[in-house]
Amino acid sequence: MVSTVSKSLKPVAGLTLLALIAVACPSPSLAQRSNAMRLAQAQTTAAPLAQPEVDYILGGGDRIRITVFEIPEYTGEYQIPPGGALYLPLIGGVSVRGLTQEQAAETITAKYSRYLKRPIVTVSLISPRPVNVVVSGEVNRPGSYSAGLVAGGGDNPGVQYPTVLGALTLAEGVTLAADIRNVQLRRSQGVGPQQITNLDLTQLIQTGTLPQDITLRDGDTIFVPTTTNINLAEVRQLATASFAASPTRPRTVTVVGEVNRPGSYVVVGGSSTTQENNEGGGGNGGGGNGGGLPTVTRAIQLAGGITSLADISTIQVRRLTKAGAEQGINVNLAQLIRNGDTNQDTLVQDGDTIFIPTATDLNPAEATQVANANFSPATIQVSVVGEVRNPGIVNIPPNTPLNQALLSAGGFNNSRARRKSVELVRLNPDGTVTKRDVPINLAQGISEQNNPTLRDNDIIVVNRNGIARVGDTLGTALAPVTGVFSIFRILGL
Repeated sequence: MVSTVSKSLKPVAGLTLLALIAVACPSPSLAQRSNAMRLAQAQTTAAPLAQPEVDYILGGGDRIRITVFEIPEYTGEYQIPPGGALYLPLIGGVSVRGLTQEQAAETITAKYSRYLKRPIVTVSLISPRPVNVVVSGEVNRPGSYSAGLVAGGGDNPGVQYPTVLGALTLAEGVTLAADIRNVQLRRSQGVGPQQITNLDLTQLIQTGTLPQDITLRDGDTIFVPTTTNINLAEVRQLATASFAASPTRPRTVTVVGEVNRPGSYVVVGGSSTTQENNEGGGGNGGGGNGGGLPTVTRAIQLAGGITSLADISTIQVRRLTKAGAEQGINVNLAQLIRNGDTNQDTLVQDGDTIFIPTATDLNPAEATQVANANFSPATIQVSVVGEVRNPGIVNIPPNTPLNQALLSAGGFNNSRARRKSVELVRLNPDGTVTKRDVPINLAQGISEQNNPTLRDNDIIVVNRNGIARVGDTLGTALAPVTGVFSIFRILGL
C-alpha cells in the first residue's frame, strides 16, 4: 500500500519541483533574449565555411573487394566499369557508381537479404582510380590533371586522397600574381549550382598548418584568382612556399632603361645566363653560382648593372597576369640600401619587364652609396687621352670623380700638359655628344663644375700647354731642313 502511494505521489512531487524551479529562476527578460540572439548570430557568422564531404565516391576504374561474411564463394575483387554496374553472384546487376563504400555495402546487403538470412557485406577499396581535376587561374601551367590516389594497407583500407596543395603542385605552383587568400574549390553537385569553397592558403605560410587543405573529388576545379593588392613582403613569402614555382624554374625577363646592357635575360635561382651567349655575371657579386632567389637585383646584374643616371627609388616591374592584364609593381632599391628592406628586392616571374628610369636629381652622397651596391657594375671604362703619362682606357669604380681618373692614368705629363683644364667628352643616352672644359684642381672634392663624377665610356682629353704646342710647331716646320742636313751628313758633304 505504501509503495502504491509512493508511486502515485511521484508525478505530483515532480510538478512541485518544476514549479519551485520556475519561481526561483524567472524567465529571461526581453533584453536578455535579444543579447542571446545577437551572440548566437555572431557565433554563426564567425564559423568557418563548411568543407565538402571527404568520403570517397566510387566510380569507373576503381578496383574494390566485396566480402560476404562466411560465404567465400560470394566474395571477390571487381573493377567497376565506366557505367558503374557490377554483376555479382546470386543477385546479378548492382550499380555502385556515385556511392561511398558504406553506401555500396548497404545496397549490396539489401540485395542479398532477399536470398540470405542477415548477410554481412563489406566493401573495401583496393586500387582507386585517378581523380581528374582542373587547375586554372594564376598557376604556371593551367589545365586538366590526373591526381593519383594511394590505397591504404593493413587495418586501414582507406586511401590517401589528393588535396588542393597537391593539385597546385601538379600545375607547377602558383604565380607571384596569385591571390592565395581567396583560392576557390568548385565542386559540381549534379543537379543545382556548384558548391564553391573559399580557401586561404596564407594559413600554411604563417602558421604551418592548413585545416582547409580539402581532399579532391573527380571533376573538381581549383581557381586561383589574380591579386589586386600587391604586398612585397607577402610576395617574397609566397615564393618560398611549397605550392609556388620552384626557384630553379627558368624565367625570362627583360631589363630596360638605365642599365649598361638592356635586353632579355634568363634568371634561374640566382644563377643566370643571357639568351644570346649564356654569359652570366655583370655586377659586384655577379649572377651567382646557384642558390638564392631570382630577384630584381640579379636581373639587373645580368644587364651589366645600373648606370650612374639610374633612379633606383622608382623602379617598376611590369607583370602580365593570366587574365591578360598588366600589373605594375613599384620597387624602391634605395630602401634596400638604406634600411636593409629585402622585400624591395622582389622576385621576378617569367615574362616580367624591369624598367629603371632616369634620375632627375642626383645626390652625390647617395650616388657614392649606390655605386657600392651589388647591382651596380664593378667597374666602368673611361678613356684618358693626350698629355698624361699612361694614356688609354682605365677601369675605375662607378661614380669615380674626374681627378681620380686622371691619377689612374699616371697624372699629367708635367712638361707638356695644360694643367688648368681638360675636355670632357660624353655620349648621352639620346645619342648626342657633349663636350665641355672642366677647370682642374686636384685638391677639389666631388663637384659637378670642377670635379664631376664620370660615366661609362666618358673621354677625358688633356691638351698641350703653350710651350709644348710651340715646340711641336717648330719641330714640324724645321723637319724638312733637318732632313737635308741629315742627307749631307750621310754623303759626307
